[in-house]
Amino acid sequence: MKVAVVMGGISSEREISLKSGEGVFNSLDREKYEPFKVVIDEKTDVFTKIPDDTDFAFLALHGKFGEDGCVQSVLETRDIPYSGCGPLASGMCMDKNISKKICKASGIPTADWITVKSVDEIDYDRIEKMGYPVFVKPNSGGSSVATFMIKEKEGIENAVIEGLKVDTEVMIEQYLPGEEYTSFILNGEVFPTISIKSEQEFFDFEAKYSSDNGAVEEVVYLEKELQDKVDEYSKACWDAFGCRAYVRVDFIISDGVPYVLELNTLPGLTATSLIPRSAAARGINYSQLLDKLIQYSLK
Repeated sequence: MKVAVVMGGISSEREISLKSGEGVFNSLDREKYEPFKVVIDEKTDVFTKIPDDTDFAFLALHGKFGEDGCVQSVLETRDIPYSGCGPLASGMCMDKNISKKICKASGIPTADWITVKSVDEIDYDRIEKMGYPVFVKPNSGGSSVATFMIKEKEGIENAVIEGLKVDTEVMIEQYLPGEEYTSFILNGEVFPTISIKSEQEFFDFEAKYSSDNGAVEEVVYLEKELQDKVDEYSKACWDAFGCRAYVRVDFIISDGVPYVLELNTLPGLTATSLIPRSAAARGINYSQLLDKLIQYSLK
């Protein structure tokens, strides 16, 4: 099977995508697959760099024009099977505002929020009701790029300006004190939960990808009632968004309640990424995991 490992892209997460792509390319089972690299440098590369006789496109893209359903739509048009969720689920999960609305409508807890498309739309009274600190982040960004914890009113405008440099809409989200966790769902089955603890004030870009200042990420088994809730909300997200093959759901547990932060339809697949750790807890190594991601994407 000829497998195009599609990486790079034009989003702010290109650097991480290249790392994910290298990891996938190096670890695919050569007895089953003939992998080759496709580095996306501009949008038209999705048409010109992936040959028509490609049997499968393994998407190691992150962020805009990768995780938002656009590339998926092109591949659907070209009749090239690909990894992960379809265009609609990808688009809904990528848009944090939409995904939080769907969570809220589905009875899945999520932190309070507003979105703005310019500094003129900032509603300081509404933010005051949420209470400081708040998170300010691109609505469709990822990897904590241009994400800020703002502790007072004076910092909001500049954070919004920075967020608008990488996206057309910025989310201002209630801060919930608590511990961060992530839930990996493979083909509808919820895998072991991973706890994320960082010395940084929050799980920012450096904490995610630095070998020196990184977070401590480990598989945990929570108290039964709490674990059941995390698993229940994870599966509810899978169903509500119509996910396929795999997805990662990020939570914060605050006062004993798991709140969904966001869904990642193409989560990182670097050596330090979260889902390989979760799979390993079930005895599935990295290469076997990639095999399953392909298998379930082709169902």
